[in-house]
Amino acid sequence: MTTGVPTSTAPRRRSAARTFLPPALAAWLILEIWLLTVVARAAGGLAVAALLLGAMVFGAVVIKRAGRRAFGNMTRSFQQAQAGVAPAAAPPGKGSGNGMTMLAGLLLMMPGFLSDVAGLLLLVPPVRSWVARRTERAVERRIAAAAPGTFGNAFQQARIHQPDGKIVQGEVVREDRPDQGRPDPDAYRPPLTP
Repeated sequence: MTTGVPTSTAPRRRSAARTFLPPALAAWLILEIWLLTVVARAAGGLAVAALLLGAMVFGAVVIKRAGRRAFGNMTRSFQQAQAGVAPAAAPPGKGSGNGMTMLAGLLLMMPGFLSDVAGLLLLVPPVRSWVARRTERAVERRIAAAAPGTFGNAFQQARIHQPDGKIVQGEVVREDRPDQGRPDPDAYRPPLTP
């Protein structure tokens, strides 16, 4: 069965992330393992285990603190909304502070010294705000490039471009058969509003 829609047989181009992310992750893991062995040779295995355990505990404390602050902000916003006061918007670059702090805690909890250094860097406020601004801009550019317009438009574009199915815009109109006990069109109907 032919649908009349031409299909391309050319292979789709891979994105840069899909091309470079797997080798980058492999290199990062190899570097983490190498760094762990170098530190273990220099300071001993017990010192490495103590450092990793301390980083995990510190990461858990950081995540817990950021989570409590986020929950407090959410509670305060709900209380302001119930009181009829519009919640104050966060200044640019400050809205994702809790998210970046939680990411820092997660990096600290991951075993390895490179991830610990990255987590500690994210705890420094200027670095955290710089990374948050860069991430926010990258996400906004990605959304704007995906589909101009609203989020609904972006989701529709994502559905339309699926290669395995067609989407037909329209609505369903059900026509009941006259012999199924259809009500008399001339019969009295109560008004919809009281």
